[in-house]
Amino acid sequence: MYYNRLFDVDEWTLKTTQLHREHIRLQESLTSLGNGYMGMRGNFEETYSGDHHQGTYIAGIWFPDKTRVGWWKIGYPDYFGKVINAINLVGLRIWIDQEEIDLFIDHLEQFQLELDMKKAVLRHSYIVKKPGKMVKIEIERFFSIVHKEIAAIRFRATNLGKPATIKLMPYLDGNVKNEDANYDEMFWTDIHSEVNEKRAAVITETIENPFGVPRFTVAATMGCRTDAILTTHQAKPLYAEQIYEKELRENESLHLEKIIAVTTSRDYEKELLLSRAYELLDQALESGYEELFQEHAAAWQKRWDKADVRIVGDPEAQQGIRFNLFQLFSTYYGDDPRLNIGPKGFTGEKYGGATYWDTEAYAVPMYLSVASPEVTRNLLLYRYNHLPQAYENAKKLGLKGALYPMVTFTGIECHNEWEITFEEIHRNGAIAYAVYNYVNYTGDKEYINQYGIDVLVGISRFFADRVHFSERKQKYMIHGVTGPNEYENNVNNNWYTNRIAVWTLKFTIASLDKIGKDKKTALNITEKELTKWRDIIDRMYFPYDEKLGIFLQQDGFLDKPIQPVSAIPREDLPLNQHWSWDRILRSCYIKQADVLQGFYFFNDEFTMEEKQRHFEFYEPLTVHESSLSPCVHAILAAELRKEDKAVELYKRTSRLDLDNYNHDTEDGLHITSMTGSWLAIVHGFAGMRTFNETLSFAPFLPRIWDAYAFKINYRNRLLEVKVNKKHVTVSLLEGEPLELKLFGEPIYLTNTDTKEYV
Repeated sequence: MYYNRLFDVDEWTLKTTQLHREHIRLQESLTSLGNGYMGMRGNFEETYSGDHHQGTYIAGIWFPDKTRVGWWKIGYPDYFGKVINAINLVGLRIWIDQEEIDLFIDHLEQFQLELDMKKAVLRHSYIVKKPGKMVKIEIERFFSIVHKEIAAIRFRATNLGKPATIKLMPYLDGNVKNEDANYDEMFWTDIHSEVNEKRAAVITETIENPFGVPRFTVAATMGCRTDAILTTHQAKPLYAEQIYEKELRENESLHLEKIIAVTTSRDYEKELLLSRAYELLDQALESGYEELFQEHAAAWQKRWDKADVRIVGDPEAQQGIRFNLFQLFSTYYGDDPRLNIGPKGFTGEKYGGATYWDTEAYAVPMYLSVASPEVTRNLLLYRYNHLPQAYENAKKLGLKGALYPMVTFTGIECHNEWEITFEEIHRNGAIAYAVYNYVNYTGDKEYINQYGIDVLVGISRFFADRVHFSERKQKYMIHGVTGPNEYENNVNNNWYTNRIAVWTLKFTIASLDKIGKDKKTALNITEKELTKWRDIIDRMYFPYDEKLGIFLQQDGFLDKPIQPVSAIPREDLPLNQHWSWDRILRSCYIKQADVLQGFYFFNDEFTMEEKQRHFEFYEPLTVHESSLSPCVHAILAAELRKEDKAVELYKRTSRLDLDNYNHDTEDGLHITSMTGSWLAIVHGFAGMRTFNETLSFAPFLPRIWDAYAFKINYRNRLLEVKVNKKHVTVSLLEGEPLELKLFGEPIYLTNTDTKEYV
């Protein structure tokens, strides 16, 4: 397997002594930072004149861009929503005796770059020589998780040679464009810029749009603490700067702290943005970098105390899971129910930066265990609050019920590929499944009555209208869909889509029996409607091959030439970068699990023999070119005790970005799929299941590991599971006594109790 590894293997850091100019975009993606409110790629503060991707992003700030297609169909979205690059907050130009440092051009000695994942801080340092002069530069920065609107930079220059004058220019720059902006279009317009001896500010607003989407306003402010002398400052549209100077003799240093505060019209009235930003800035400046950092690091330690997964004997695996948890928590920690988890987070603009079904299918199962229940509840409320828009999406297609969007910022579909917009309707089922997952895991049954049932009924009404009845086969069918495997479009009777539609109808009917009479009346559910749903459940068509004993991806799948991925020349991989789309669609190759996705969701409904047959048929045909694919296969491989395959696929999901397996990490990290590494360990190697409101484990230890351990939150309890070569230990660290199953046998844990099993 080809990979491109830039950083040393270390359990808590990404570090390198090389400036990877030839892979600078990949380096920038991997060293991204964020705090859930804002974040940025791992761009340098200093000038870097070579090709790179300058990117700063603020959660919930986006633009409805024109849909760029040569045709338009009824039901097609009016616009494509995209996350937009925001003000460059961290800029800091440096001169040594009038010679500016340019990291693309200058020869750097003793270069070091380190992302400290434990404390969420990015550092770099180097020695640079200018004519007759030699200076050491050290810079670090973080985005505070204690004060969400605050970012901070600490700078030090130490003169190692003859006397030199160091000039620094901290600045804010709103002259930014998106990598994917059409025709170099700018999405920001200037509102106000100002600067004085103490502070600077740039206020920008998104340009007008023809779709009635409110414009966003952002105020960015900065202030500095330094032992240098302010010599001048200036402001112009979209830009503000200050200039400081200090003459250094040998071994003398210059220090500067640049503190940034950012406010947006999502949280404050437009006329209050600047005053509020200055208020936050002044408070942060009074605290200073070190105090802000210590608060931030302590808050991160609390997160790690709950969620860290420890792996002994495999530093690559350990680095992988921690990197993924770090980037997930940097993107989303449930603080704002208006937000969701973008596939690229704060690391790039690909996929528009919006919400996908990835959240419900992959993120919810992890966040349920590693964060408070409110985090997952907020994710579900995000969808509940968008239910009116989901009804509008279905109406545009001429259908009843609610169709949740494939891509959205507001609940309205804003994706620009027809085979996804119209056809990838399985996303509806993932949202229904997330409601079940949350209630089943937390025991919060009141959620169904308050919010969940409205969503379930809307989705069920959509599926009931989207099916059609085949008189010839006396079966219900769903034609013209795309399953999770996007390497097959516009297919008939995708097994996973049909399966999750039926499951949704069943779960909705069961949930209706548990809600209050007033709620049921308000939903206007009739017996005629329920009879139709039950008929669909009883007579849904599922493509099946009797000879092989397997469910088929969809009608006609076996009519394709079937050969394993191992038959593809290595130079043709990944297929999406070497084959035409037409060739991919006609092939048997699978981007990600379809049938096996259903086996993961509804694991308790299939026998081990069925799981084995389906895994052994479909896994060899899967190229895993979706970042969401390896974890599902890893979990099933672990359950089937196909240990080598499980470890291989865990490694792929845990180090997908760190090793750039799919050759696309330079565009940004695969944030939502990062949950897969946690799922592969906890649902896979540890065999955790929660079906029928029963917590169970069936752990095993991969041969290449010496031990692993993790904690989970479950129904107001904190448990720890440890697995080594001799024992499995389950401990109840906090909460009331709990009965669970271990290797199928019931055990009872009391408070602070530990059970050890050989």
